Amino acid sequence: MRRKHHELVAWQVAVELVGEIYQLSASFPHTEQYGLTSQLRRAAVSVPSNIAEGAARTSKKEFLHFLSVARGSLSEIDTQLTIAKRLGLLSNDTQVQEKLDRVFGLIGGLMRSLQRRGVLESPE
Repeated sequence: MRRKHHELVAWQVAVELVGEIYQLSASFPHTEQYGLTSQLRRAAVSVPSNIAEGAARTSKKEFLHFLSVARGSLSEIDTQLTIAKRLGLLSNDTQVQEKLDRVFGLIGGLMRSLQRRGVLESPE
């Protein structure tokens, strides 16, 4: 049985982002295993997880809340990538940054769509 979130492009691209984050962070030194690597991976996994959880909720208002949490995790990823670059742990993250921007935009569009359909006035 396919779940509702499987149909969301934002969720699909967020899952791709997780794979890219795992590949990128695999090159970090072993000393970062419980530091930046773990933080970055946790934040990445949080994005599609929150999209899925929100999609499974019974109201549009709840869905909007979980989408907001997912966007917060995207900002965490952006910050952690900036820190990794400043520490010299990575040099080229252009592909990941583009995917990050895409997911941020897709979630924003989904949020606007929910708001236009009266998410704040009445539950689904």
